[in-house]
Amino acid sequence: MTQLDHALDRTVIVRAPRDIVFSYFTDSPRWARWWGEGSTIDPRPGGSIRLRFTGGAEASGEVLEIVPPRRLVYTIGFASGTPMPPGGSRVTIELEEIAAGTRLSLRHEFAEAAARDHHVQGWRYQLALFANLVADDRAADAESIVDAWFAAWSEPEPERRRWLLHSAVTPQVRFRDRYSLIDGLADLEPHLQAVHTFMPGSRLERRGGIRHCQGTVLADWTAFGPRGETGRGANVFTLDSDGRIADIVGFWGAAGG
Repeated sequence: MTQLDHALDRTVIVRAPRDIVFSYFTDSPRWARWWGEGSTIDPRPGGSIRLRFTGGAEASGEVLEIVPPRRLVYTIGFASGTPMPPGGSRVTIELEEIAAGTRLSLRHEFAEAAARDHHVQGWRYQLALFANLVADDRAADAESIVDAWFAAWSEPEPERRRWLLHSAVTPQVRFRDRYSLIDGLADLEPHLQAVHTFMPGSRLERRGGIRHCQGTVLADWTAFGPRGETGRGANVFTLDSDGRIADIVGFWGAAGG
């Protein structure tokens, strides 16, 4: 390989455990979901890499080093055209496990500064696609998790309510809205009991589908009392790397709005 004196670096947080993140570098179907249909990777030193982009461009390279679940090094270049030939650059991906999930650090080394500059926005885009892909897979259950949250608010029976909460939230869950400033499940449980003590017959229902982006979920809701609708609003949920709710912010709107 020619001397690679020019590099770009980018670090992102992926909201999933490191083992899960690394599996997208060792499984060709997952690799293809990231890069494009027909993309493949043979995850061993000397194994071939192929990237097929929308529009027909194709790149190829070779795995130089693979250390599960923390490091992948490979060469890459374009099969035709510019800015570099096949194998003409080197990519190093390092994964570090952190509380929020996985810190992904990427270094792409090039022989020419122009080729490096050409790839800056490309990696900004591709790593966003990657983080969304992994987060979408991890949050495949997000709708049922959110529904368990609303069901817990609507459940008058303490043991059933406790089961719903434990299935949906982390022990350190935080919740804030106009009437709540909660830190931890041990604080949340008596808070919900107070709802049913002082406002019997209260319930919350999700309104419409959820919206999800990289571990953040937005869901609209309607509140009801014994005499009908009492308010509407939205919750913003932050999911932890295992897909449970770690943080909620509630926003109230006008009743019937």
